[in-house]
Amino acid sequence: MARIETPKRIRGTQDIFGDEQRRFAAVLEKFDRVRRLYCFQRVEIPVFEATGVFARSMGETSDVVSKEMYTFEDKGGDLITLRPEFTAGICRAFITEGWQQHAPMKLVTSGAVFRYERPQKGRFRQFHQIDAEIIGAAEPAADVELLVLADQLLHELGIADGVTLQLNTLGDAETRDAWRTALVAHFEKHREELSEDSQTRLEKNPLRILDSKDPRDRSIADSAPDIDAYLTEEAATFFRAVTDGLDAAGVQWTRNARLVRGLDYYRHTAFEFVTDRLGAQGTVLAGGRYDGLIGNLGGPETPGVGWAAGVERLAMLIEEPPAEKPDVIIAVEDDSAFKIGLRALKLFRQSGLSADMIATGSPRKRYDKATKVLAKVLVSIRGDEDSSEINTRAAQGVEEHERVKELVLQLVGA
Repeated sequence: MARIETPKRIRGTQDIFGDEQRRFAAVLEKFDRVRRLYCFQRVEIPVFEATGVFARSMGETSDVVSKEMYTFEDKGGDLITLRPEFTAGICRAFITEGWQQHAPMKLVTSGAVFRYERPQKGRFRQFHQIDAEIIGAAEPAADVELLVLADQLLHELGIADGVTLQLNTLGDAETRDAWRTALVAHFEKHREELSEDSQTRLEKNPLRILDSKDPRDRSIADSAPDIDAYLTEEAATFFRAVTDGLDAAGVQWTRNARLVRGLDYYRHTAFEFVTDRLGAQGTVLAGGRYDGLIGNLGGPETPGVGWAAGVERLAMLIEEPPAEKPDVIIAVEDDSAFKIGLRALKLFRQSGLSADMIATGSPRKRYDKATKVLAKVLVSIRGDEDSSEINTRAAQGVEEHERVKELVLQLVGA
């Protein structure tokens, strides 16, 4: 008989359970709570899209498109890609589903995203993100709204003290064109000294050289001209409105003039919340304004701003949530009491109490097993349906105890 090979988990994926799952769930629960406070609607979008959606939104020469996307041809001959991020899919939906009539829209989503890259701490090939977007609002107040939401989320997760909001402006189209011309002129003087990747970026995406991590590029990037010298009055006014709004809302921030987004559809605000508690992978939440993206995808020119955060990274930073414990644990100490135990279990659950039951193994050991569950209320059942004995036990002051005793009386009287 052929030996059956034991299955293996694919490298770069993860099975989330126990403490990790509780941390993961805590992030999503806080995110859902905060998005409700800010009146953001939840939206669900497909896990895969036509490859062109991401190629056009993220740039053909970006590392994600050129190196990291999971792209394949399906049986119908269509080229499709597992989503590496959410913004492009949401913007595609805005176009194809006719959501223009609902603008401005405040949207959130979350779920798995996929990127082929070297797995490391806090970085997986299948990982999870939370995402927030405002589409159809050109005013700086939308940027402020998203940043205040992010700041409150980090506070509610208990990690805000260790995280810094870095903020920059990319200006309007006129600003960006002038700055890009100045950057190209600067980098051309040092072309031969640049890394190979940055020489390629110089042709396609020169702004990306500013955030290069290659040591050969750093001194050249650091001496490049700042955007402030090229800001139009309108762009400067927009950025000032964002920073004034953050100050009014009590959100602390710091200027990072080297924080950029390489693609031309990005405008005005760019931001990252960063920490030094995750080693080199210090960004926990990042985003910016993408006023040209929907037009770039073939839709009507529509402003947008948004951010995304890795659930795993946020989960690594929060305190471990307490393990879930049931409100009620039932110990069925006689096999003949099994049926009444089932009725009790159903009654408790229907009444909104979480409950579980121990009704297997040695009857003499079931009570001891039940005490180790550490539920709020312990219910023990002996006897049969004609003559049963039901006792309850709980620490003093447990609110659920009185409710359980009422339900037990209801059960006995049934």
